Amino acid sequence: NVHSYLPPSHSMPRSAALAALLVSNAAVVAAMSMAPVRPAPSAFASPTAPAQAAGPVMPRTDERKTCPVPEEGIQHAVELMKEGRLFRYTYPSGEESPVSTVERDLAAYTGHRYCVAVNSGASALYLALRGAGVEPGAKVLCNAFTFGAVPSAIVHAGCEVVYVESKEDYTIDVDDLRRAIAEHPDSAALMLSHMRGRVGDMDAIKTACDEAGVVLLEDCAHSLGVLYDGAHTGHHGLACGVSSQAFKMLNSGEGGFVLTDDDEVAMRAAVLAGAYEANTAKHVAIPPMDERFRDLPVELPNLSLRMSALAAAALVPQVGNLEERIAEYTLRYEELKQRLRTTPAASRALVVPDDHERVRPVHDELLFTIDADVLAETAARSHGGDEDAAVAAFQRACEARGLLMNLFGSATNARNFANWRFAPTGSSKDPLPLTKSLIKRSFGIRLPLQWEREDIFAVADVLEWVAAEHFGA
Repeated sequence: NVHSYLPPSHSMPRSAALAALLVSNAAVVAAMSMAPVRPAPSAFASPTAPAQAAGPVMPRTDERKTCPVPEEGIQHAVELMKEGRLFRYTYPSGEESPVSTVERDLAAYTGHRYCVAVNSGASALYLALRGAGVEPGAKVLCNAFTFGAVPSAIVHAGCEVVYVESKEDYTIDVDDLRRAIAEHPDSAALMLSHMRGRVGDMDAIKTACDEAGVVLLEDCAHSLGVLYDGAHTGHHGLACGVSSQAFKMLNSGEGGFVLTDDDEVAMRAAVLAGAYEANTAKHVAIPPMDERFRDLPVELPNLSLRMSALAAAALVPQVGNLEERIAEYTLRYEELKQRLRTTPAASRALVVPDDHERVRPVHDELLFTIDADVLAETAARSHGGDEDAAVAAFQRACEARGLLMNLFGSATNARNFANWRFAPTGSSKDPLPLTKSLIKRSFGIRLPLQWEREDIFAVADVLEWVAAEHFGA
């Protein structure tokens, strides 16, 4: 039971949290042997039986459930509402504000020196650009497989987006990054999106940026808790942005954080976010206001992007139990991945890429891609060569069994670069062919923490059944 598994209290000692960070993937996978066993898909009736007569179905379809706020956060939020203390700067000192508390705790968790809490993840990316000194009109590189909020933040900063291809493992294509830098030598920055928590070869990415004088910034909206060589993501770049939007590892409905080790980026982000007059003194996770920064409050605009105390109150205990939730996500995801890789139809038709060998991942969602050759064969056999029709038929069959999936390349998906008219890809007749091919056959399935493990494993049963029906064993 997930509710009994996760203690609501923000009581995890820092020593215990640090120990949890050091748990190896091998130990996590070994613990999977304790998970409940579900019959393999072959235990069901033949896939040739009509759907209404036989075959697996999802026991629940509320895949859009988000992480609940722990009781401690609820009680704290109620107290703040009763007192009307919802604005971070009404507190006499920074130490008393829950916004300062969550900034300090999150910086300690990720290992950054500084943290500025804001009203959304997109605002955090925008402030990272502004804090890094990227000027309006500059070119900013960005991997093409990401959420529309990322290029939106670049456009908001008055910059031009230059897209880079993504690979079959959903990470940026470093070879294409080098090509894009050579084609656009005046590029000022790379806004690197760790889409759905997938992290690429960070050393190669940083080397490519450093050699060209391109500022590296990281979108860590989906990579909270993800480690690279034992360090939290967001340390290869000058700054990073984290999100606490409802579908992320931290849930305040909306919210975000700028994290950095750079004094100037931190102070500029705080002032731009709304630390007017002497209110920088009410921050505990930025550098002191010294002579370097005296004029910033009158030189930079107050954009009023601050996080409210109410949102912060909901987040404080969630930072405290991050590692416990990550451990549960990991157990369930690894078992689900193993099932998909060992059943005949799914293992042939559906590709679940491995994470980079230097990454400690966090998976609150299953991502998979229909194999390109299998899709082409199926389209030729059953859909007159129309691959999009074959993908749509597969998705409809899964939905008929209660499995709701997010097709990243659909005509309405905010993760499809073709839908970003506000930041077009350019004049090419066939822009970003690798990313286009990837997202038109790639799906995401959310794995809510409120679901029992049996509910999660039913995903594999349905995918195996429908893959056998549509692609063959």
